Amino acid sequence: MIPRQDWCSLADALGFHFHSIDGAPYWDESLCYAFTLRQIEDDLEAPTGELHEMCLALVEEIVASERLMQRIGLPPHCWDLVRRSWLARQPSLYGRMDFAYDGRGPAKLYEYNADTPTALYEAALFQWVWLEQCRERGLLPAEADQFNAIQEALIANLAAQAAPGERMHFACCEDHIEDMGTVTYLADCAAQAGLSSECLHIETIGHAPGRGFVDASGASIERLFKLYPWEWMFDETFGRFLETAPTRFVEPPWKAILSNKAILPLLWERHPGHPNLIPACFADTPDAERLGERWVAKPFFSREGANISVISRAGTLSQTEGPYHAAPEYSVLQAWTPPPTLGGQHPIVGSWIVGDTPVGIGIREDAEAITQDSSRFVPHCILE
Repeated sequence: MIPRQDWCSLADALGFHFHSIDGAPYWDESLCYAFTLRQIEDDLEAPTGELHEMCLALVEEIVASERLMQRIGLPPHCWDLVRRSWLARQPSLYGRMDFAYDGRGPAKLYEYNADTPTALYEAALFQWVWLEQCRERGLLPAEADQFNAIQEALIANLAAQAAPGERMHFACCEDHIEDMGTVTYLADCAAQAGLSSECLHIETIGHAPGRGFVDASGASIERLFKLYPWEWMFDETFGRFLETAPTRFVEPPWKAILSNKAILPLLWERHPGHPNLIPACFADTPDAERLGERWVAKPFFSREGANISVISRAGTLSQTEGPYHAAPEYSVLQAWTPPPTLGGQHPIVGSWIVGDTPVGIGIREDAEAITQDSSRFVPHCILE
């Protein structure tokens, strides 16, 4: 592919301020991944929908079992909050399943980023702009398409969850440029859905007795999208107010189950041999037959490829750094299923779900087999 000469200035103008990281490109349009419509519909879209339904059935089972709540590492003081949010069917906004996919065999699920997924803006908006401009400039055929209805679905979902003009806050941690890009984008989607939206930092949120959570101006936070993991919120000083606060959260508390990698062995136990699942077990009860000669260790709660180890029977082969160290009882083991190698890079397909519907994909690639926060985003198109 020939990159657009003006893509960098366009990214800056459109608010894509993290298009480069530490001087290296994060957005990379020197190539693209081309799919057939059959690959999209049969190999990615349909399995995503099926796996999502399997995950929802698992949530139903877990909230009814204190044993399973304990097994997945959720602290007991949050069980009632998580359970009630599920029984009330508090609506979800979005999530992203990450797959290994080589264009031929079944896509294999690595994990479900169901609570705080990023890489949203670049998947939903900027790669669609790329497609439109490439068609206009003759860099792609006029009939080229893209599996990408993410933005339309987000706007419709936000509109369905709130009354017109309702105020909604969007929060992330301070000094995280990518996270701020995500919440700013979602706030814009909310504005297009007819809501009043405001962005703020998690650190500025306070609590007022009798009123619940408030922003820096003292205004009550009635509805909050927080790009901040539930397991962190449960441990915060303000965590004790979550049960009684009138604030409605996006994502809802039951997403603390699906964002937990402990669902991977539970899914395998309930659907052994499923073509889109990777054999997995809990690290404190390893299953050598299930894992084979090489496997990957992951903490229940970790993000962006941190604290992942590749292990063989001879010992640890490689590992990534990070802050999510966990004991075996809070880790899972997954059979070694590396992403394909294409042009010396390892692509991972992120399949986006809005509400309960698969709506698009985004692709990250890296020279290493484990995708991390600096791995490049590469656009895609459908050509057949």
